[in-house]
Amino acid sequence: MPTTLTNTPVRKKTEQLLNGLCSGLYEREQSIKLALLSAVAGESIFLLGPPGVGKSLIARRLKYAFRDGTSFEYLMSKFSTPDEIFGPVSIKKLKEEDRYERQTKNYLPSANIVFLDEIWKAGPAIQNALLTILNEKIYRNGGEDYKVDIRGIITASNELPPGNSSLDPIWDRFLIRLEMGNIRQFKNFLNMITDTKDVYEDDVPEDVKLTVNELEAWSKEIDAIEVPAEVLNTIQVVKIKIEEHNARSAGADRLIDVHDRRWKKIVRLLRTSAFLNGRSKVDLMDCFLMVHCLWSQPQQTDKIREIVTEAIRRHGYTMAVNLQMIKRETQDFEEDVDREIRVRHTVTEEQLQPIKDEYYELVKEDDKFDGVLLSVKQFNQLQLDTPQVTNFYDREFNLVNRLKAQKSSQQFTVEVFYNSERYAYPLRTRKAERTEVITKKPHHIVQQHWDERHQRLMAYITQQEEKIHSHAPDELNHLQDNLFVHKDHSEVVTRNLEEVREALEQLKLRLEKVQYAYTNI
Repeated sequence: MPTTLTNTPVRKKTEQLLNGLCSGLYEREQSIKLALLSAVAGESIFLLGPPGVGKSLIARRLKYAFRDGTSFEYLMSKFSTPDEIFGPVSIKKLKEEDRYERQTKNYLPSANIVFLDEIWKAGPAIQNALLTILNEKIYRNGGEDYKVDIRGIITASNELPPGNSSLDPIWDRFLIRLEMGNIRQFKNFLNMITDTKDVYEDDVPEDVKLTVNELEAWSKEIDAIEVPAEVLNTIQVVKIKIEEHNARSAGADRLIDVHDRRWKKIVRLLRTSAFLNGRSKVDLMDCFLMVHCLWSQPQQTDKIREIVTEAIRRHGYTMAVNLQMIKRETQDFEEDVDREIRVRHTVTEEQLQPIKDEYYELVKEDDKFDGVLLSVKQFNQLQLDTPQVTNFYDREFNLVNRLKAQKSSQQFTVEVFYNSERYAYPLRTRKAERTEVITKKPHHIVQQHWDERHQRLMAYITQQEEKIHSHAPDELNHLQDNLFVHKDHSEVVTRNLEEVREALEQLKLRLEKVQYAYTNI
């Protein structure tokens, strides 16, 4: 019996961790979840929001996810010095060994969880050291490089880095970017202000906390998580759509800049999400996490969410089963058969020539009675040998006579009764061309080739249907259980899957019609 998400050890442990970390918090669950996800993935997260919305609380709670975890928290200012962040210089080593080395204990390099508030106020010396730590987890102390054991770096500010500043390299290192605001639901707000629980209390059981060895083992397993075709295709479409958006946008502030390194880190994040959810491969629900990784300005979030959602809905499974290719091959097959079994030739014939689509003109060489036009409607009602009162009009469409008339046995001719006499008048016509189609039975060798082609296309469609049937049901069973993506997004994934299934069914029907056309002539 296949393992389900709810009983995998990693999934269980992740749920317990999140339950403990989120205990007593209101509308901050998503922030905690993304912070834990980024920490396990070995990435950093940036929180944007005004003071008092719980940015520092997220960092302080996150440290409880790690056994023997230590944290370092600092509020940056333009007067902050490297000593305050990385530790003071060791006077003893400077005097006795002539070595410039910092005492890093209880400072950032020795911490597991780091929270830096108002990050953009850091000076150049702090920025340079942070870059190496953020990117390589290495701190250069004196003349040696030390591997730091920082599991999660959380930074925060109530503003974005100034445009075209030296802070851009640091800004690019923050993979997840999350905008935080005040509590929205009034019920949650009332519960928050009346709750007396200590929000800084450690609610994570000791046996649930993560260890260094465990994280190292997990890291190797995360690297082995499969990234299936539908996910890779979705990422590719998102990248293309962003490039198209940038090509249309006017002004650098509207560009969505995403470089190769960020895409690589995004894939690592998606793998981590799949792993913590207890899966062996990334799915389309994980792809919604890209929304938190691609924006540079908060106003870009809606556009990025639109691009990601549309890519998943329209191209997820569609490209995975190569639907466009099979559609093109089916259309080519239809056109080949049609050209072979249907011979078309042009025929020239006489047709009535209506005036303003409402009148026919009598070709008269006499003036027996007034009127040269009759309505199309009345002419269509006329019958052979059954005279009817008919209106006749002049060329200005004025009614000038009412006489009995009937259709003639001669084509496009009307017979008019006037003064006890019968006069036959042809109606004005024109030469027109129409296409006649004659079907012919194909040569048996050609038909054999078509049968093989039909069989091959049908086999491919059946194979794709079986592929969806065998893989998708398991995925559909846990779309709403993703620990890091809201369940409402599952409707987008299921809709794409249903559209692909419907498209495959329509293609099978088209192929059956093509086969019927050339075998039943």
